[in-house]
Amino acid sequence: METMVATVLIVVIFMLSSLILNNLFTVQVKGNLQPLKTHLDEVEYLYSKEKLVVPYYEEWNDWSISIENQNNGTVLIEAKEQIGDKARTLKRIINQANGS
Repeated sequence: METMVATVLIVVIFMLSSLILNNLFTVQVKGNLQPLKTHLDEVEYLYSKEKLVVPYYEEWNDWSISIENQNNGTVLIEAKEQIGDKARTLKRIINQANGS
């Protein structure tokens, strides 16, 4: 009888730990913004070399990327992701005078 209880406890513990690890890895993959940040670096570089016409709009994967001039002499690079009811936004503000 003790063997059966111990076996059930071990199986339950491994099952719970497996579910927790699966959830952690799923969140890590969905929350990885490094490819987007790399693409925004490329867009910012093209803007600084005057290869893009402002206002600029682009669809990249699930992200809408835009570059717009602001009233205070800065440039806003904005990336928006809209999936269902959830939305995420990344913004970069660039000083137009020195390009950084």
